[in-house]
Amino acid sequence: MNKLLKELQEAALQRETRRHFLHTCTTGLGAMALGSALTSCGFFDKKTAQTAAAPSQSGEPMTPRPSQFSPKAKRVIYIHMAGSPSQLELFDYKPELVKYHGKDCPQELLEGKKFAFIRGVPKMLGPQGKFAQHGQSGAWISDYLPHLQTVADEITFIKSMHTDQFNHAPAQLLMHTGAARLGRPSIGSWVTYGLGSENDNLPGFIVLASGGKQPDAGKSVWGSGFLPTVYQGVQCRTDGDPVLYVSDPQGMNRDIRKQTIEAINEVNRQQYEDVKDPEILTRISQYEMAFKMQMSVPDAMDIKSEPEYILNSYGVDPNKGSFARNCLLARRLVERGVRFVQLFDWGWDTHGTSKDGSIETGLRDKCTASDQAVTALLKDLKQRGLLDETLVVWGGEFGRTPMQENRDGQTLPFMGRDHHLDAFTVWMAGGGAKRGFSYGETDPIGYYAVKDKVHVHDLQATILHLLGFDHSKLTYQFQGRPFRLTDVAGKVVKPVLA
Repeated sequence: MNKLLKELQEAALQRETRRHFLHTCTTGLGAMALGSALTSCGFFDKKTAQTAAAPSQSGEPMTPRPSQFSPKAKRVIYIHMAGSPSQLELFDYKPELVKYHGKDCPQELLEGKKFAFIRGVPKMLGPQGKFAQHGQSGAWISDYLPHLQTVADEITFIKSMHTDQFNHAPAQLLMHTGAARLGRPSIGSWVTYGLGSENDNLPGFIVLASGGKQPDAGKSVWGSGFLPTVYQGVQCRTDGDPVLYVSDPQGMNRDIRKQTIEAINEVNRQQYEDVKDPEILTRISQYEMAFKMQMSVPDAMDIKSEPEYILNSYGVDPNKGSFARNCLLARRLVERGVRFVQLFDWGWDTHGTSKDGSIETGLRDKCTASDQAVTALLKDLKQRGLLDETLVVWGGEFGRTPMQENRDGQTLPFMGRDHHLDAFTVWMAGGGAKRGFSYGETDPIGYYAVKDKVHVHDLQATILHLLGFDHSKLTYQFQGRPFRLTDVAGKVVKPVLA
């Protein structure tokens, strides 16, 4: 076997491939001439070429790195409810809206507005949840979320969120990558690019999805964009093998696989010394990580080792994949040093076209399936001493209208709300967020954010600030200019900081 591996290595180094030919033709004087020509034509400048490879020059792209200033949070659990839950049924209590229930929507609310589906004049729709104030903070939370009511004093509610997009995919991209178009790095990728990872046996950025489908924007919402691919999110499954193809192939034991990876990576290292392409370091890192994950991932994902009272607190069936299971896994991952854990749960799009997609049934069912687990996660993190340094973020990609959705001017058979970009609620807990606090207000019917408005870029800037970064200075040089998560906007929402 050792002889075979040696022959593999020698053959790989000697083979005259097209890549080798291109490499030899673009080094030395030829490369200098080409670089000079491209620079004079404005394709890139010397600074761009030097900066682009900077994150990987250490040879260990996931090595822990200090933040720009002292952080409040060391890690993040971001819970995204794909489809967007209705803030008017959960957190944004609007008794004034009850008075308008069933009446035609005032024309001034429709003039100059575009909606995803509403056409003509829709009816107003009063809140369907029963609201009450909870905790010493007096937070308004409806009966849709009875478990979350018990931890109201741990949470900061931001009720004045607004966005630029009212369709799911671009709105999800904006929320997670800072742009409504494909190609930008996700927030988890920015965080691991800036901070590295505290665990060299697990990926720094792990994704857990539930609800039966991927988010509408697909895997781009945890992609690395133009950052080196080592920073993209690694999706783990909750049924079967946690990561596909991480197990040894039949007939190959762990020692042989280790020798194979060492031989391949020796070739990769020599290639990197020749061309200095940071993606080669990514390739090396991923081969090594895959080998380590064979032992670390099964251990991290084995919730059967958890005490029964923990499983019961989350409402987890250890033999089935679910959102509740993913919440428990999120705790297990952050306590093992994973920097960014992203939970996506599909199915929160309540238009009223069916019983399962309605406010009164579909939304209640989704809340029932998630409320206990999210609450248990906050309590579990707190009792383990992890909540103070773990920022938990919960929300969707936009809000829902105070009008009942209609289509082609016809009222739908079930109660539902259309997509809405002018007002929605996101909450945070732990990791330096103020406890028991509500920030921002909407108008009396929840149509517009009218006080202390918070844009998506402001939320992103605030998350990065809690991790110890000035969002305007966490940048990556690409295509001739420095890019950042918040593009050219965003401000830290200082009142929500503890």
